[in-house]
Amino acid sequence: MDLQESRKKIDKIDDELIKLFEERMAVSAEVAEYKRQTGKAVLDPARERAKMADISSKSKENMRSYMRVLYSLIFELSRAYQCSLLNKDSELYTNISKAIDTTPKVFPKEAKIACQGVEGAYSQAACQKLFAFPDINYYSSFRKVFAAIESGECDYGILPLENSTAGSVNKVYDLMIEHKFHIVRSVRVKIDHSLMAKKGTKLSDIKEIISHEQALNQCSAFISSLGKNVKVTAVENTAKAAETVSKSEKGDIAAICSKSCQDLYGLECLQSSIQDAGNNHTRFICISKKLEIYPGADRTSLMLVAPHSPGSLYRVLARFYALGINLQKLESRPIPNEDFEFMFYFDLDASIYSPEFIQLMCELDGLCDDFKYLGSYTEII
Repeated sequence: MDLQESRKKIDKIDDELIKLFEERMAVSAEVAEYKRQTGKAVLDPARERAKMADISSKSKENMRSYMRVLYSLIFELSRAYQCSLLNKDSELYTNISKAIDTTPKVFPKEAKIACQGVEGAYSQAACQKLFAFPDINYYSSFRKVFAAIESGECDYGILPLENSTAGSVNKVYDLMIEHKFHIVRSVRVKIDHSLMAKKGTKLSDIKEIISHEQALNQCSAFISSLGKNVKVTAVENTAKAAETVSKSEKGDIAAICSKSCQDLYGLECLQSSIQDAGNNHTRFICISKKLEIYPGADRTSLMLVAPHSPGSLYRVLARFYALGINLQKLESRPIPNEDFEFMFYFDLDASIYSPEFIQLMCELDGLCDDFKYLGSYTEII
């Protein structure tokens, strides 16, 4: 058999397939217009089932499974195309366009900011990296930071999302499901942990170490080196741990916190740079109540619930691939009070100005049971 001759046959067939596919998608556009006028949903499960049964009956037995896969993809592309045509007048598309036009061209230098913890927290460092003159207001929990933004008590909130060694901050992801907000910036902060105690305390005196659970995880090797008799206690914040040590009457307690806490709380550094990994960074997000999209936004965050059916997440991922959009992060979290239902969080490399971004926003809503656009923004390194 001549390979080149066979390839010529495939090329000829492909030429026909291209024309037929384009004709089919043109008819799909006609269907989309009919659905626009009649208010019908894009997805018609009964029609797709009947069509798939007809295709299977007409296929050779050895080709039947391949044909099902092929037409499942064709149905998916047809629905996506219809959604892109119907959703160009959607509320989301309108809101994004409005935000691009009305957001100031320069990120603010000063604002009222909500941070979790107390003075000396890493969130403070993230805040000061983003804002030149921030009015920082501290809250005891991540939930209260979200609440301060929703109520309008503060203009922006700073929240840790993930650490390069300890992973995601699950409490924040869980709260993201519950609250309404938008991401306007993200920033990476170098994490350098120190062991702090009251002045005059020696390392050999320490019987208990307190800090945030993420910091404890990031310094696990150092903590283990102190022996099994050292108690480890998690508190809500590294700076709060330092404050607690400074107020404690105990002489055998130490905090894992930032170097800046030493002078703030009158402590002594027993050992610096105790984190397991030298290249230790935490990514923080800056959130607001109002959708703001500043110039240069090249990263987009989404949350969605995919249908509880085979291949639903694949269909979403296939859209990213088809549009050439790089997926930076995928995180899943169980939805409270829902059995085996998950919310998926995505970070995408996608310029707000690209046609691929616009097309994706127009198509995704039709693929999901629930879809939440969190914002498009720039990350500060």
